Amino acid sequence: MDGTDVLKRVEAHLVREFGPEMGRAEITFLGAEPIEVLRFGPAGDGVVRYATLGMSRAPMSDPASPVLDPAGPRAELVLSLKDHRDSVARRLALLAAIPAVEGVPVVAGAGLDLGEPLWDGARFTAVLVAEPGGLLPDLPLAGPTPVRFLPVLPMTPNESAFKRVHGATELQQRWLAAGTDLRDPDRAGLRLDTGGR
Repeated sequence: MDGTDVLKRVEAHLVREFGPEMGRAEITFLGAEPIEVLRFGPAGDGVVRYATLGMSRAPMSDPASPVLDPAGPRAELVLSLKDHRDSVARRLALLAAIPAVEGVPVVAGAGLDLGEPLWDGARFTAVLVAEPGGLLPDLPLAGPTPVRFLPVLPMTPNESAFKRVHGATELQQRWLAAGTDLRDPDRAGLRLDTGGR
């Protein structure tokens, strides 16, 4: 199955799970195929979903490998927010282009730091890549590996620094203990000295 067919199936899967697409942006980076970002919602709970379309065009490979592994993992990114933040499209596409541009797989537990606001006016400059499967089921393909949908959770610079030192699991436990709503685009950063807000 070629990349175009994969993306057609991914888009149909997203529409089936999230409902009709409400907007899209296409972003092209030098040396990489275009990445689209589709917007879904708001849903009944007021949540807007932003999903990349293009990262799964090709399997991700170990950067140390001299050849592309056709059985490597394929993935797309999904960001959930309780309001529109459409300026996130370019930054989300930039994150989705990492495997193609930098040759580095994007996997659950990774912290991806943009060094700039995740959307215009955001206090978040990075995301934590969460485990797939909870928000959106995998999309099986004819080959051995499905397309997985990786939720990305916005992190403030302090949260990102904490994650680098203590790991993704510890940060997620702190968020959980504090009752942090990770879908709130205006949430305060976690006060990691006390474990509270």
